[in-house]
Amino acid sequence: MPPLTELIMFAGLLALAGAVAGLLAGVFGIGGGAILVPVFYQIFPLVGIDDAVRMHLAVGTSIAVIVPTSIRSFAAHRQRGAVDTRLLRDWIIAVPLGAILATVIAAKASSEALRGIFAVFALLLAFRMIANRSHWHLGNELPGEPARFAVGTGIGVLSGLMGIGGGVLNNTFMTLYGRPIHQAIATSSAVGVLISLPGLFGYIWAGWGDTLLPPFSTGFVNWIAVALIIPVTLLMAPIGARIAHAMSKRQLEIGFGIFLLTVSARFFYSLHG
Repeated sequence: MPPLTELIMFAGLLALAGAVAGLLAGVFGIGGGAILVPVFYQIFPLVGIDDAVRMHLAVGTSIAVIVPTSIRSFAAHRQRGAVDTRLLRDWIIAVPLGAILATVIAAKASSEALRGIFAVFALLLAFRMIANRSHWHLGNELPGEPARFAVGTGIGVLSGLMGIGGGVLNNTFMTLYGRPIHQAIATSSAVGVLISLPGLFGYIWAGWGDTLLPPFSTGFVNWIAVALIIPVTLLMAPIGARIAHAMSKRQLEIGFGIFLLTVSARFFYSLHG
């Protein structure tokens, strides 16, 4: 059993991560996983979690936290009438399918593989956030089928492997095709629901019976971490939604991009450590 001071620090870091993740969920329409996964990865060793399952547990627990966070964020955005319900109907199968495929891949992947995937895509997302320009467009209408289905499945796979809600990916997709950023953010909160619900059950299945998992874990989901973080994220998500509709996000995008660069570098370094 870790010393009491370490447990207190563990709980404090989780609460702080939950506050930031909840705020980002509302501001960017994301689930906050890009914050939670690296934080989980760094602090899980404080309570003796084995390196072989640390990244899997970080991703799975992040997905579990995203379930109520994305639902709360979606509810806040839907009240403003900005959600693209047609796109959601088109993705009702594609996005969950991708999330389930991600858990099947994660069940077979090593910790190093998951860290490498997170590092690469965090780097790409950082570039997107920092270098994003409003005039970047691929067209004025979203692609039709089957391309739309393929994009939804791809967002589900990548998000499921990274433990994120898919907001940054969907924001990029919609804005590149001329959709207003606030509509993209609102729709992304719903995409997070389509990813996190099947992802939660998938990560429970993927880690079922693993003897290296810590107490109070069901598969690759640790319920202590979930219980500590969810109340804070639920409190902060509506605040973030109000911020998103009240201010320009350019500075926030740059700040988030710098954070992702730091996280990417940390995971790349861990692969050579």
